[in-house]
Amino acid sequence: MIKISTDIDFAVQLLNNEKIIGFPTETVYGLAGNIFSEKAINRIFETKQRPKFNPLIIHIANIEQLEQLAIEIPEKAKQLAKAFWPGSLTLLLRKHPSVTDLITAGKPTVAVRIPNHPIALEILNALDFPLAAPSANPFGSISPTTANHVADFFPTEIDAVFDGGECQNGIESTIVGFDNENVIVYRLGAIAVEDIEAVIGKVKVFNADDIAPNAPGMLKKHYSPKTNFVFTSEVENEIKKYQNKRIGVLSFDKNYESQSIAVLKILSVSSNFKEASQKLYAAMHQLDKENLDLIIAEKFPDKGLGKSINDRLKRAAEE
Repeated sequence: MIKISTDIDFAVQLLNNEKIIGFPTETVYGLAGNIFSEKAINRIFETKQRPKFNPLIIHIANIEQLEQLAIEIPEKAKQLAKAFWPGSLTLLLRKHPSVTDLITAGKPTVAVRIPNHPIALEILNALDFPLAAPSANPFGSISPTTANHVADFFPTEIDAVFDGGECQNGIESTIVGFDNENVIVYRLGAIAVEDIEAVIGKVKVFNADDIAPNAPGMLKKHYSPKTNFVFTSEVENEIKKYQNKRIGVLSFDKNYESQSIAVLKILSVSSNFKEASQKLYAAMHQLDKENLDLIIAEKFPDKGLGKSINDRLKRAAEE
């Protein structure tokens, strides 16, 4: 069975030996391996059952490492890194030849960030190489925000998961790319578009390409529970459609009442987007274990982190 540990030296030993580990960050737990080990990177793809056309994010310890991985770093990228690193912003930049096409899915760009988690940073600073670390879950399923989520997904497939507590942001990083002077948000995430625009001005939000994504997390169906999942702005109407079913409801801030509701999860009674995003995946994991016929998820106000949460819920509900 998988070992849940807090021993940093053990993490470093495993990674130096081309193993992969469960790795805490402030967004979600990652499945981490040495970016320069083809063995480790292949094992990440195999363990997650992730298609190799879907690129990985590289995690670095400090901004100096960025120049080893990327070329032609735009001024706006430097501004964003200064504003948000360490943190939940991933920069999509032209890749350095040292970065294998396996990580970038053959694309000319590489996705890089500095995580804002003490254990992640301690591990990264103890290594001579950065880490690739997509979310530590089977491809397409709900992302993990605790070490136990990772252990449940991979009881025997990886050697260890390192416990950093519950993830503080709870959804994945925001991914930003650059086209000359234009800044493009490729994936909505834990940093709101409005916060990015406050630093560098107006940005474009990209629509996902379902065949070969430009960046991680862009496939239309993603972050999905095993239970049937409905995403709607009309929760009460949806409940009425399924009166003979065992229903779970995932609500932003409202208390819904119906005899059909077996489990209700309210993400923030104070209507706080950050609290709701932090609790989102944990609530989805809990609902998925309740033997429900259906989960009905409420659409959030389409602003700030509400846009990012709606993005995750919409992808979870895709057929």
